[in-house]
Amino acid sequence: RLLEPLGSAERAALREALATAESLLGGLSRTAPVCLFRDPEPGDMGWVLHRQAILYSREYGWDGRFETLAMKICGEFMQSFDPEKERVWIAEMDDRIVGSVFVSRASDNVAKLRMLYVEPDARGHGIGRKLVGECMSFARRSGYTRMTLWTNNVLTAARAIYEKAGFELVDTNAHDDFGVPLIGETWERDL
Repeated sequence: RLLEPLGSAERAALREALATAESLLGGLSRTAPVCLFRDPEPGDMGWVLHRQAILYSREYGWDGRFETLAMKICGEFMQSFDPEKERVWIAEMDDRIVGSVFVSRASDNVAKLRMLYVEPDARGHGIGRKLVGECMSFARRSGYTRMTLWTNNVLTAARAIYEKAGFELVDTNAHDDFGVPLIGETWERDL
């Protein structure tokens, strides 16, 4: 009854706050949470866009221009989706979305890893690493011989995942496209 008046956004915020409190207090459970990867369902792409815009604004001070770019990426992906060469994974724990990643076609031989994110309270469980692994496996099966991605220097956890997965930094470019000074980075690897 206490939670009945709360909408879905308020319930998500409450879950996030409780998970943060649990984490700060040492956790109530010592078992690792179960995370499932699934295909997107109606509404998931909007949710992914929504959460990334909020997270990157809160964590890094990025402005609405990031949301505009993310919206463009999601829209183009959905408009030209080719299931033989492209894929989205939605990471779900306890019936809620905690992360996602896309593979899109950059060229006939090159796949692009895009939009990797993991919710703050779900980090540290290897979800990002597993999502990147799924991308690489799918890209190989789909006939790609190389994978590329673009990220920013402040996304240190993601950068560490990419480096451990064998990606190499091939280009950097200073920019302030999201309202703060950043260094955009292109990473690539053979598959």
